Amino acid sequence: MTKLFSNEAFAAIRIRDFRLFLVYRFFMTAAVLMQAVIVGWQLYDLTKDPLSLGMIGLTEVIPQVSIALFAGHFVDIWDRKRIIFRTSFLLLIGSAILLGSSIDSELSSFLKGTAPIFITIFIVGLVRGILMPAHTALLGQLVPRKLLSGAATWGSTVWQVAAVTGPALGGLVYGFFGIVPAYILVFTSFLTCVITISFIKSPGKVVHEPNRDARLFASISEGIRYVFKNQVLLGAFTLDMFAVLFGGAVAMLPVFASDILKVGPEGLGVLRACPAIGAILMSVVLTAYPPVRNSGRKMLLSLVGFGVCMIVFALSKNFYLSAAVLLLSGSFDFVSVVVRSNILQLFTSNEMKGRVSSVNSIFVGSSNELGAFESGAAASLMGLVPSVVFGGVMTLIVVGVATFAAPKLRRLSLINH
Repeated sequence: MTKLFSNEAFAAIRIRDFRLFLVYRFFMTAAVLMQAVIVGWQLYDLTKDPLSLGMIGLTEVIPQVSIALFAGHFVDIWDRKRIIFRTSFLLLIGSAILLGSSIDSELSSFLKGTAPIFITIFIVGLVRGILMPAHTALLGQLVPRKLLSGAATWGSTVWQVAAVTGPALGGLVYGFFGIVPAYILVFTSFLTCVITISFIKSPGKVVHEPNRDARLFASISEGIRYVFKNQVLLGAFTLDMFAVLFGGAVAMLPVFASDILKVGPEGLGVLRACPAIGAILMSVVLTAYPPVRNSGRKMLLSLVGFGVCMIVFALSKNFYLSAAVLLLSGSFDFVSVVVRSNILQLFTSNEMKGRVSSVNSIFVGSSNELGAFESGAAASLMGLVPSVVFGGVMTLIVVGVATFAAPKLRRLSLINH
C-alpha cells in the first residue's frame, strides 16, 4: 500500500499543469453546484411547484445535447485549453446575470422573476455540452498514458470535494446572508476558474489536418461508431445513463428540504453535500485499493446499492437518516464514476477522446438533466415519495438487464488494460 500511495497515487499531481487543472476543476464544479442549489431554492420559493424544478433540467439538457456531438468534433481538432477558457467565460456571464437579477434596484427590474434563472440555466447547458468532452480530452493530454488511471481518480475525487463545498457554501450563505452574497460567491468562483485555466500551458492540437473542418459529419459519425462498436464503452455509458435518469433524487431535494424534512436552505445545502461526502470517503478507499480487478462487477454492485439508497431516502422522514443514506449513495456512485472514467480514458485513443466524450456527455451528462425533468414530472403525477421510490426500483431493474445484456462489461477487469 505504501508503494501505491508514493508512486502511483501521487505521480500525476507532480505535473504542474495537471495540478492547475485540478484547481480549475474544483472551482468550476463548486461554482456550478453552488449555483444549482441557490437557483433550485429560489425557483421553488417563487413557484412552489416541483415541476418547475424539473423544467430546470429540461432547459439545461436541450442545448447540451444539441451541441455535444459538434463540440466533440471541434475538441478533437482545436486547441482544447482555449476552448475551455472561452466557454468558462460564458459561465461567468451567466452568473453575472443572476447576480444582477438579485440586486433590488430599478436597473435590474427587467430581470425579475424566473426569466434570468432559465436564461442562465440555458447558458450552463450550452457550456456543459462543450466542457464535458473538452475536460476529458485535455486531461488525456496533460498526463502520460501510464498515469491516466490515477489522474482520472484524482479528477473524480476533486470533483467530489467540490461537490461538498459548493452546495454547502451555497445553502449556508443563502440561508444566513441572503441571495446577493450567495451569487457574489458564485461569480467569484467562476472568475477564479477563468484566471486559473489561463495559467495552464496549452498542449496544442492533437490532429493537424487542414481539411478536418470540412468533414464535420463524417467525423461525428466516426465517434458514434467508435462507441457503438465497443461493448464495454457502450455498456458503461448506457448503464450509467439509465441509472442516473431514474435513480437521482437530487432535483427534488428542495421539496424534501422544505416540505418533508423542514430544514430550510441550510439543510438543503447539507443534503446536497452528503453524496459528495460519501464519495470523498470512498475515494480514500479507492486510492489505496483501486477497482482494477473485477471492475465491471463492482460497478454493477455499486449501482444496486445506489438504487436501494434512493428507495430508503424516499421513505425517510428523519433528516439524519436521509443525510446518512445520501452519503452512502455517494459512496456507491463514486465506484461507478471511477470505473467509467477509467474505461473512457483507457478504451479511447487521444485523437478520439473529444468525440467519444461528447457521446458520453449525451448518455450520462444529459441524463442528469433529463432525470431532473423526469423526477419533477413524476412527482407531479405520482406524488413526491412514490416517484423517488419508482426511480430507485427502475435503477435496480436497469442494472439487472445490463448484467445479462453486456457480458464483456460484467467480466471487465481494468488491470488487463
